[in-house]
Amino acid sequence: MPASSITPELYYTCLTAMFTGLLWVPIILNRLAEMGIWTALKNPQPDTRPHAEWAYRLSAAHRNALENLAVFAPLALIVHVSGIGTATTAAWSLAFFGARVAHAIIYTFGIPLLRTIAFVVGFAAQVALAIYVLGAA
Repeated sequence: MPASSITPELYYTCLTAMFTGLLWVPIILNRLAEMGIWTALKNPQPDTRPHAEWAYRLSAAHRNALENLAVFAPLALIVHVSGIGTATTAAWSLAFFGARVAHAIIYTFGIPLLRTIAFVVGFAAQVALAIYVLGAA
């Protein structure tokens, strides 16, 4: 973590957002390879299923990452703005980021049980931050 004034909660929210934003790159590269440049650039239907199973799974992982970022980011922002961050909220923020990276990789490779575990760790991080925000911790 940088020695700047950014809180760990915001730092890991930023890393998660950047990672989530970059997940589309391999999907697009696969689309270019499968369809050819011109067809891919003509903006094919967004629900066109890729032939490569890994690309299909990564696309699903990307959607899941977006959905979870939409829950985590406001919680992390509330922790930051309220000034209630602790070593525990920082650790849960790191856990969320790690879980999202693991989830995307594991999902892409099609490893079912580990995917669920990674998802649950990320969900637990969201719940933990919500508990802190609601003052129940």
